[in-house]
Amino acid sequence: MDKGQVADILAEIGTLLELKGENPFKTRAYSNAARTLEGLTESLATIVAEERLGEIKGIGEALQEKITTLVTTGKLPYYDELKAATPPGLLEMLQIPGLGPKKVKKLHDELAIDSVEKLEADCNAGRVAALDGFGEKTQAKILEGIAFKRTYASKHYLSTALIAAEPILDALRQHPDVIRCSTAGSLRRWKEIIGDVDFLVSSKHPAAVIEYFVTQPGILSISAQGETKASVILAGGLQADLRVVADSEFPYALAYFTGSKEHNIVMRQRAISRGLRLNEYGLFRSNEETRDPALLVRCQTEDEIFAALELPYIAPELREDHGEFAAAEKNALPERLIEWTDLKGSLHNHSNWSDGNSTLDEIAAHMDDLGCAYWAITDHSRASFQANGLAPDRLRQQIKAVAAVNGKLADDGNDLRLLTGTEVDVLKERLDFDDDLLGELDVVVASLHVAGSDEADNTRRLIRAAENPFVHMLGHLTGRLLLERKPYPVNQHAVIDACAETGTWIELNSNPYRFDMDWRLWQYAKAKGVRCAINCDAHRQEHAGFLRLGTGVARKGWLTKADVINTLPLAQLRNELQKKRARR
Repeated sequence: MDKGQVADILAEIGTLLELKGENPFKTRAYSNAARTLEGLTESLATIVAEERLGEIKGIGEALQEKITTLVTTGKLPYYDELKAATPPGLLEMLQIPGLGPKKVKKLHDELAIDSVEKLEADCNAGRVAALDGFGEKTQAKILEGIAFKRTYASKHYLSTALIAAEPILDALRQHPDVIRCSTAGSLRRWKEIIGDVDFLVSSKHPAAVIEYFVTQPGILSISAQGETKASVILAGGLQADLRVVADSEFPYALAYFTGSKEHNIVMRQRAISRGLRLNEYGLFRSNEETRDPALLVRCQTEDEIFAALELPYIAPELREDHGEFAAAEKNALPERLIEWTDLKGSLHNHSNWSDGNSTLDEIAAHMDDLGCAYWAITDHSRASFQANGLAPDRLRQQIKAVAAVNGKLADDGNDLRLLTGTEVDVLKERLDFDDDLLGELDVVVASLHVAGSDEADNTRRLIRAAENPFVHMLGHLTGRLLLERKPYPVNQHAVIDACAETGTWIELNSNPYRFDMDWRLWQYAKAKGVRCAINCDAHRQEHAGFLRLGTGVARKGWLTKADVINTLPLAQLRNELQKKRARR
């Protein structure tokens, strides 16, 4: 295990011990050790191999033993036993917004609540409000959180679905009886949240393909298995469905099962208006539903289906009945949607100077290996104390440290450059840093981390940030956490208008829990001339992969290479970074 994985387990052990009611010093020791490991500037494996764990402050003998076991074996019996001894319902209750370990323990100790169902019942009966430290307001928030989680219980993150689906899709491609195959449904449309995974295959031997599918690694159980269809359950309760069709039916089935439902309705109506019938089996010259092959309008690809209905090809990401038909009629669809390989780097990322996992040197080496041209270091400002935000003096020290790393990169002949920056908090009446300090930085991202329930106030604060000549972009505009936290109230159209007037960019935060600003608003922003920055908001090295996710969502927002600022080479980006400041 690497330091990030070990730190995650130590932090979870601290939580489990807190639920158990252990000595607070013991629980804090684990959480403190987790933070210490995340801030290491060298390989944890090397430290363990050289038996230097004891030199790290706060890592006593017991922790040394556990960390060594995790690093060398990837397992820890103590952790497994502790988790097994904790009622699963308590861990589930921790997922309810506003409930931490202390409150969950109090609920368990005083009301014997050991499940979300019992928690809901006791809230409805008013028993939770009667507990010290809770009250009516907390009880109402718990009920709201339960309802929110239940609404999305069968929903899954796009990233989770991709991780599960792509190995299966690759395996299907390699099967000798598979002619063509693809994902379909909301996954192919790149929706930020999906219900299940759909696979479509064409083959002359469907039974063999079905049998191969249901025996793939990662499948927990088989829900249904027929001659041309199968349904399985993957890790995390994600359902995956496979349908096998004849190759002549493949393009029609792919279009149909990709959806969306609203897009398909318009497509069918368009076919009817031309004396045709469109369904999952084909496009037929008929005034009524049919599967008669003699009436089939033969199409080899989806492109040909659209052409038969007098439309240019509409990319899967756009098929939401969100203006694609009107644009297609005017030949106004984007000529080429953005590709993730168009991106040159990310302009919002964190290092171990705040709450990131890696050093500046580690980040530079990794991003250079990936072929990035630049990578902005935008650690938190001082108001984000929980994220180890930087005070002005520390930020100025970091500016010098970034310059030193860039000097080494230049000496070694590497093209990558780190950019100095900050994710500055948008406070009630001002930004967390003065303009003089912001003016010393290459990149400034302004984010609202502590919002109120007043839409007008939140909107005013973001507009004021956009009006600051030193702010290049607004970060994660609504603060939403998909499946966990609703967006805070903001008049996003008003903020977009302000960004258009001031030349401020808006971030598409590519963290799969965020994808904020929402894809549904990018057409409006694009029409107003607002540029997008597809950013990782990276806290670990592997988060660089979020660029691919964010690009898929940007495609869903109709964005092209020209609409996204971090497709520019470094020299052109630097020119663009100076433009807003020049407007003073």
